[in-house]
Amino acid sequence: MNTEPNVDRWYALQLRSRWENSTATLLSGKGYQTFLPTYKIAKRVTGRSKEAQAPLFPGYLFCRFNVCDRLPVLITPGVISVVGTGRIPIPVEESEIEAIHKMVSIGMRVEPCPYLEVGQLVRIEDGALSGVEGVLTSFRGTRRIVVSISLLRRSVALEIDRSVVSPIRPRHTDVALPRVSVPSFEPVVA
Repeated sequence: MNTEPNVDRWYALQLRSRWENSTATLLSGKGYQTFLPTYKIAKRVTGRSKEAQAPLFPGYLFCRFNVCDRLPVLITPGVISVVGTGRIPIPVEESEIEAIHKMVSIGMRVEPCPYLEVGQLVRIEDGALSGVEGVLTSFRGTRRIVVSISLLRRSVALEIDRSVVSPIRPRHTDVALPRVSVPSFEPVVA
C-alpha cells in the first residue's frame, strides 16, 4: 500500500443527493479522474418501462487526487466531504476500484445490496415472513443467509435468500440500553 501523501490516490466523495453525474462532469472538467459506477434499472415513464442508468453507490463518487491539495475538489458543487475517519480522508484501495470497474465494464449484472454483518438485527421484506425480524447468524454461500428468530426464548434458525432481507439499524447500535426509571425524592425538613 502506498502511503505517501503527495501521490494521487482514489478517494470516495460524499455528494448531495442526485448530484453524482453533475459533480463527476464538473470534476472531470477540472482535470480530475473520476469513476461513477452505474447499473441498469427499469423506470416507469408514462406507463411504459424504460431502461436507465443509476449510481451503484448513490450519494458517492470516486475521484483520484492528491489529498494535500483537496480544496479544489471540496469546493466543487455537489461535494459534501471526502470519506474518511473524522477529518482524515481514507484512500480507497486501487484493487477495490479495479474490481468494481471490471464488474461494471464487462457487463455483469450488478446492483446495490445492503451491507450486512453477522450479529446485525435484520427484517424480512418479502414473502410469507414479511415483517419478521431476527438476528443474522451466518452466511451460506453467496446468496443465502441464516437468520435466527427468537421465539419463546428459543432460537429458530431460518435459511433465506439475502435479497429479501434488509438491515434494521447499523451494527454498532443494535444493542438498545434499557430505560431505567429513577424515582425522585425530596428531602423532608423537620
